[in-house]
Amino acid sequence: MEGARILYIDDDDALRRLVSRALTRRGYGVAAAASGDEGVAMAAEGGFDLVAVDHYMPGLDGLETLAAITALPDPPPVVYVTGSDEGRVAVAALKAGAADYVVKTVGDDFFDLLSASFAQVLDRARLERAKAAAEAELRASNARLEAMLSEVNHRVANSLQLVSAMIGLQRGAMADGPAREALEDTQRRIRAIAQVHRRLYTANDVEQVDLRDYLGALIGELGESWSNDMLPRTLRLVAEPVRVKTDRAVSIGVIVTELVTNACKYAYPGRGGEVRIIVTEADGHCVLTVEDDGCGMAEGQQPKGTGLGAKLIRAMAQSLQTAVEYDPAHSGVRAVLRVVV
Repeated sequence: MEGARILYIDDDDALRRLVSRALTRRGYGVAAAASGDEGVAMAAEGGFDLVAVDHYMPGLDGLETLAAITALPDPPPVVYVTGSDEGRVAVAALKAGAADYVVKTVGDDFFDLLSASFAQVLDRARLERAKAAAEAELRASNARLEAMLSEVNHRVANSLQLVSAMIGLQRGAMADGPAREALEDTQRRIRAIAQVHRRLYTANDVEQVDLRDYLGALIGELGESWSNDMLPRTLRLVAEPVRVKTDRAVSIGVIVTELVTNACKYAYPGRGGEVRIIVTEADGHCVLTVEDDGCGMAEGQQPKGTGLGAKLIRAMAQSLQTAVEYDPAHSGVRAVLRVVV
């Protein structure tokens, strides 16, 4: 690579002069050092694109000089030069960090070999620097995108919280029981979605959600919404740490909200009771179970209320390319959802 600055280290005065003239004719800028100590000192000052080191030198030999140069901060690549075609010397040099090696020969062939080696090593170093710069830029770009996405999730969560609060105000001003109940159900659905975004902006991973953490927070909010009921419902979560993609977590959260809400409303008429939410992972699937020990549901029974909850469950399950299945052998209601993770 013409214009590159080369440091050539060799104790042979005549060879240093020959190499300097030959490489200068080939377009390189050449500086020379007569010993390993001098060469290491010059390399430490910087400004060299490549260093060539002779193997046989008094004082610091070639391998010791190579070790000292490669230990420098941001060292230039080193081409190792040996006067004999000994495989063990070349192997030792390459293991010690040399980028290439050249065997001395008589005549211009040596200078051609040296120049060709320099060109290859300099091209490789340039490509490695370009790769490192591209990777650094990619990491910086990813960090910026993650920060932006975290901010978006933060704002979405805050906006959904504001919408939920506005619905709560409107619900509080209404006297109509069914309308108030419908608004309360809407609040629960909004909270289920907001909880996902809240998880995302407080976590390092913006692509996946830990279902155990997410459902734990969601069940806590659902439990609070039913805590003032005269007939309290106990919500119990048993979950393995299963991670799912963000969009799947939203759909799962809405399904859990609807199933738990239905159980709290209809499973235990006139009495309190427990609703269990169980999450396991098996055969590449997340298995979600919502069950109660209540009055159960007759085969073919139509949904109580407006039926919107049942429609939402079907729609969210379809978005997950699955369906909610009900266990007819269970004494109460047991709903099971299997989702690919």
